[in-house]
Amino acid sequence: MSDSTRSASSTIKNLFAFDSPEYVNRARQVSGDGPKSTSTPGTATTVTSLMRTRHSVRSFWPTPVPRDLLRQVLALAQQTASNSNCQPWRLKILTGDALQRLSSALLEAVKAGVEPTTAPIPEHFKHYRSEFGHLLYGSEGYDIPREDREAAETARRRNYKFFDAPVGMIIYIDKSLADVDVMCVGMYLQSLSLLLAERGIACCWQVSVAGYPDVVRKELRIGDEMLVLSGGAVGYEDVNARPNGIRSARDVWQDHAEFVE
Repeated sequence: MSDSTRSASSTIKNLFAFDSPEYVNRARQVSGDGPKSTSTPGTATTVTSLMRTRHSVRSFWPTPVPRDLLRQVLALAQQTASNSNCQPWRLKILTGDALQRLSSALLEAVKAGVEPTTAPIPEHFKHYRSEFGHLLYGSEGYDIPREDREAAETARRRNYKFFDAPVGMIIYIDKSLADVDVMCVGMYLQSLSLLLAERGIACCWQVSVAGYPDVVRKELRIGDEMLVLSGGAVGYEDVNARPNGIRSARDVWQDHAEFVE
């Protein structure tokens, strides 16, 4: 076997070394008051089961996510299809002081009354946001009375603390690329979501963070030629937190797709 063949073989072996059930279960289980694995050892995890059970998480344990696990997930997600294989997604992965600095800068902008640049939702889509808002802030979620605006604002600002997740992500793309390339980034994030969920790691993609692109660019030294698309909170789900128990409804697929013959 040549040196180059050995190197390639070693790379492939290392890439998938953390796929074993033993590693996944070990990564999911943390002693003390932290997260426990909700999976049954030996049971198969399928894309179908992940699609049915994955959900956005808005409260995390502070338990660190193993860096090797994140590297492996990122390596696998890189296999996502993209227009002309451009692989347009760009990420900053933040932990520790870097995550705290960005969070503090975002909260300072919010407190200073800086208006977010997030595009408004078109009128005929607003009912989705309204329904979700009632679910998240209502009795099944944060359980905040409608008239308690201060409590609602406190809950909303948790977005900029990345819901206390140990890992934060910023997703961005070159502005010169086309809309189809933004779609490819969405495909990449779905890959990332499912790969994380397969390993017992939760996430929440946060458009709210992208509403302050100047803050994000300054803190992370991202050039003006880049478009900040989303933030992301990644970590172990606090299954006892009420907001994590909500499940938003989905339309029937027939409302969104049709066969043409």
